[in-house]
Amino acid sequence: MISHIQETAFYDRSSGKMPDYGMAATRADVLSQVLTLIRLHGELVYSARLRVPWSIAFPKGAAHFYFVETGTMWVKALGAEPITVRQGDMLLLPHGTGHLICDDPATPPAEIGSLIGEHFDRDKSVLDYGGDGAPTRIVGGLFHFEGGSLAAIMAALPLVVHIPSEEGKTPDWLHALTHFLVKESHEVEPGSSLMISRLIDLLVIRTLRTWAATQTHPSSWVGALGDERIGRALSAIHAAPYHHWTLEGLAGIAVMSRSIFAERFTARVGEAPLQYVKRLKLTLAADMLTSGGLRVTQAAERIGYASDAAFSRAFKAQFGYAPSEASQRQGAALGDRR
Repeated sequence: MISHIQETAFYDRSSGKMPDYGMAATRADVLSQVLTLIRLHGELVYSARLRVPWSIAFPKGAAHFYFVETGTMWVKALGAEPITVRQGDMLLLPHGTGHLICDDPATPPAEIGSLIGEHFDRDKSVLDYGGDGAPTRIVGGLFHFEGGSLAAIMAALPLVVHIPSEEGKTPDWLHALTHFLVKESHEVEPGSSLMISRLIDLLVIRTLRTWAATQTHPSSWVGALGDERIGRALSAIHAAPYHHWTLEGLAGIAVMSRSIFAERFTARVGEAPLQYVKRLKLTLAADMLTSGGLRVTQAAERIGYASDAAFSRAFKAQFGYAPSEASQRQGAALGDRR
């Protein structure tokens, strides 16, 4: 199931052209365009009633989100330090790494697969597990990011995206989305699967937007959206990715000198401006090859390469495989998830 964002795609994959609807806010929405490229796929939502002592291990695979309704828990993602998640907090684990949720890092974990039969009510999508101690209630869910550009774009996100509550108070948007997610999972009616997938889309997008706005020292395109001048340049790049951008032109949009702009862009985004432009064009080409049915020559022309050979070299350097293999690799990845 493809995210609803794809229905309002920012460019036509068959022509590679950016439509002009006369809506500047939409055209400048970098986060939406990037999420269009990687396409959210919401899969499952459930409620969990967990009582001390408890600890659950999840394998590598799907991305996860957790909203803590009451109580507290620890989360340990592979490669990241353990963090405490409290009532009202929202957490994304976007990379699909193996992770652990528990009442205490010292509690021995049970594999989630071993709990499904006895402790998970499939009809109501409720996980009930633990001992006789203090309870924690969470809303959890699984989702995937898909698309040929996945690796390059997802590298910008941290292993854990944590949105702390304000003194335990849940934001209205988070309360509303989790409420409807739980309702749809508990009361299965026609269209529930689609509703759940779309609501997960909204939840993940809103969480990423909230996180990006709080980054005081961003080091990726996501966090850099909160920097007004660099965000202006990013918006211009994404609104017209096939334009022949120059450092001078982008600096002018940001109203900065070339040297200061280049330094600040690199510090905020994590790579130089023209390198970012190049990577975005190759990312779009990858999506054209996997989703738009274009040949290598056509994709190369769309993003401004004069020869297939130059395009193939740049593409392989970026993604690690030849553009002629893009469609096959995407098909294999989708087959693995099924």
